[in-house]
Amino acid sequence: MKWSINQLNQLARKGLTLDEIVDVRDLKDIDKSIRDISPVHVTGRGDLSSTKATFHLTISGSMILPCSRTLVDVNFPFEIRTTETFLLRQTSEFDTESDEDVHQVRGEVVDLLPLIKENILLEIPIQIFSEDSNSQDAAPQSGKDWEVISEEDNKNKVDPRLAGLAKFFEDE
Repeated sequence: MKWSINQLNQLARKGLTLDEIVDVRDLKDIDKSIRDISPVHVTGRGDLSSTKATFHLTISGSMILPCSRTLVDVNFPFEIRTTETFLLRQTSEFDTESDEDVHQVRGEVVDLLPLIKENILLEIPIQIFSEDSNSQDAAPQSGKDWEVISEEDNKNKVDPRLAGLAKFFEDE
């Protein structure tokens, strides 16, 4: 997923199509909430000119994240469509107000892997919930001197400090 500017200039006539499997397991070290991630399938094409290289990418794969409620492993499939543009030369003709992400090339190499990783990290949801809440691996629902109660249980329960007031309205 790396090309020198010279290679991109040579590929400009032929065109560039992408269909690769990329290993991004090191994302587990960057974001500890990722328990596992499969190799990612990257497809797309590159539109190349002498001043810029625009990549239209589809990034797909799946990762294992913890359930926000029970901490059970949840499979989270993702498919990301993105357009990334690299300016090969400094130019004033390019419109930076467009929807595309624009990157200035540093040195002589265009590397897509850091952008692929960045897009995957941005795809991680804030909360994710497991469909199976009664799993053996789920967090416990009670313990010594505590238990998880639902809203329904909480509405029907009388505060023991106010139990004496209930007798006040009883008819004798």
